[in-house]
Amino acid sequence: MKYIVCEKPQEFLIKEKPMPEPKEGEVLLKIKRIGVCGTDIHAFGGTQPYFEYPRILGHELAAEYVKGNAKGFEPGDKVTFIPYFSCGTCVACRNGLTNCCANIKVFGVHIDGGMAEYVTIPEQYLLHGQGLDYDELALVEPLAIAAHGVRRAAVKATDTVLVMGAGPIGIGLIQFAKIAGAKVIVMDINDYRLGFCKNELNADETINPLNEDVAEKLKELTNGDMANVVIDATGNQKVMNSAFNYISHGGRFVLVGLQKGELSFSHPDFHKRESTLMSSRNATIEDFEYVMQCLKEGKIDPKKYITHRADFEDMISEFGNWIDPKNNVIKALIEIN
Repeated sequence: MKYIVCEKPQEFLIKEKPMPEPKEGEVLLKIKRIGVCGTDIHAFGGTQPYFEYPRILGHELAAEYVKGNAKGFEPGDKVTFIPYFSCGTCVACRNGLTNCCANIKVFGVHIDGGMAEYVTIPEQYLLHGQGLDYDELALVEPLAIAAHGVRRAAVKATDTVLVMGAGPIGIGLIQFAKIAGAKVIVMDINDYRLGFCKNELNADETINPLNEDVAEKLKELTNGDMANVVIDATGNQKVMNSAFNYISHGGRFVLVGLQKGELSFSHPDFHKRESTLMSSRNATIEDFEYVMQCLKEGKIDPKKYITHRADFEDMISEFGNWIDPKNNVIKALIEIN
């Protein structure tokens, strides 16, 4: 079978190896769709934390069930799976927080992933397609990350939420915050993405920090209150550090984006507001189930932000275009027939 490996930063290669055989407790899947996410882009660029090369990327996946002994699954079934392989015994796992397992192995990050024609995975992570098509199933995982971030923030209808970063994860954050009934303000430096969020996702307001003073604009939009909830989906250190100035008194700041450096903020300013700072990592089975239910009910139509596609063997030549901001990529999918 063919697979694509990131040999080192800035270098993808297409190679061949024998098709894998499932071991006891594993299933064999034929990959049909691969979503390109921020982790893949950071890995290619050499800026992804907790990463080693060479690595087969890919964890936003839709697949066809080929064989195995997973109960309730038949060959030909459309499936996706939870790509966070947890140990089951650490303190997080014992408390049901498998998304932040102390010994977690994320498919396509810590271990080789799904940029391949076939993969084997432990059967306990497999999810039924529930009538969704391959495009939709490939987007369940990034949407689950967004759903988890919004759940961590405990967003409610009375909140004003500032989502920083209008990439694929940010788009999901906007949609789930809107489903919760909140007022949503989106910040990004790309006017095309801001327009997309306003016109397609019903974002209430947008801010471009290249053209506007973010703190002053927030004061104007919130009658001086600032944002009850600030969620970062940029993974940019400077943006994260600036965001402490955007939180309301009693507000929450949730870090969904990830970067290598340190956070820096004024303790007195943070303390006087009784602010809450939290991270949001991966997602749980509850988030995946919630996302799939929202998709089935039509609360989210992810297909409208699939803007770019490529066949598996064309992916390497297209990847540079996908990460170029001038090409207005919202979400890129790799297809395998």
